[in-house]
Amino acid sequence: MSLPVEERISRVAFDDDGLVAAIIQQWDTREVLMLGWMDAEALRRTLTEGRVTFWSRSRQEYWRKGDTSGHIQLVRGASLDCDGDAILVEVEQVGAACHTGTRTCFDGRDLEAERGPELPA
Repeated sequence: MSLPVEERISRVAFDDDGLVAAIIQQWDTREVLMLGWMDAEALRRTLTEGRVTFWSRSRQEYWRKGDTSGHIQLVRGASLDCDGDAILVEVEQVGAACHTGTRTCFDGRDLEAERGPELPA
């Protein structure tokens, strides 16, 4: 039996601003699409409505991916990390995830990190 939504939300360690990082991932390919921020109400809406809702830190309002662009995110699952301070939301992404029009927000901005050594065979 599923826990009541308020009990699920109470497990989240929101930061001092009342927010938690939400990593958005394509459910079947595991492609990381974007990162957004949620407060308790945005998380409640995400868990109960089947569409991802975020809290906009700059506009100070709720927003759902795709309400203006049509590039919606349909919830397929959600989990809390071991510390309770980050959420992974698995979605079916329809269209681009990034506001720039790309599939993912992590396209084309490589930081050229040095690779660690190869593991022994």
